[in-house]
Amino acid sequence: MIVSKKGGIIGVSDHGGWAVLVTVARDGTLLDRRRVELVDESLPALPHHHEGQLLPMDEAVALVERVRASAEQHAVRAPDAAAMAVPHILGIALRRRPPLPATIAERITDYRARNVADWVMYRNALAAAAQARGWPIHWYDAKVVLGSAGRALHVDDFEAHFLQMRRAVGPPWNQDHKLAMAAAIVTATELSE
Repeated sequence: MIVSKKGGIIGVSDHGGWAVLVTVARDGTLLDRRRVELVDESLPALPHHHEGQLLPMDEAVALVERVRASAEQHAVRAPDAAAMAVPHILGIALRRRPPLPATIAERITDYRARNVADWVMYRNALAAAAQARGWPIHWYDAKVVLGSAGRALHVDDFEAHFLQMRRAVGPPWNQDHKLAMAAAIVTATELSE
């Protein structure tokens, strides 16, 4: 696939219930940045990890299902503003998902799983929304993406490059923006090869 110079890649740094989306051109030029909510205010952001631990299992499962449904609705709307700012989105970069047990009940009772299940739920919702739009998805490793972004841009020090960007665009511009931008840059490079 050849990436058009007029399009952009969205990089995502997700959290429990919200995410930062940074859209960049193939050359790493910042096109858009925004924070999006991924769950209704009335619902908990971390039902596997926290609230589900305090409920009987059937109620905990039902709560996770409500949060998942809300996340899916928000994930459909989340990229809309970015797509309006950059009309030709060429793909999205999401943080890799660790494998999880098949059922919600197993995720709630498994210590390791409940510590990551909420983040995976939000990533799955964003991935489904991207797929519905026909956007290619790139799964990135947060531990190596910064170095990969530096190599993709042919800069020796991505941290210095990022600080220069931060001074140029002003706040908000933090670690989440840096991670999302790096993921988008790496994805743009891979899509253009």
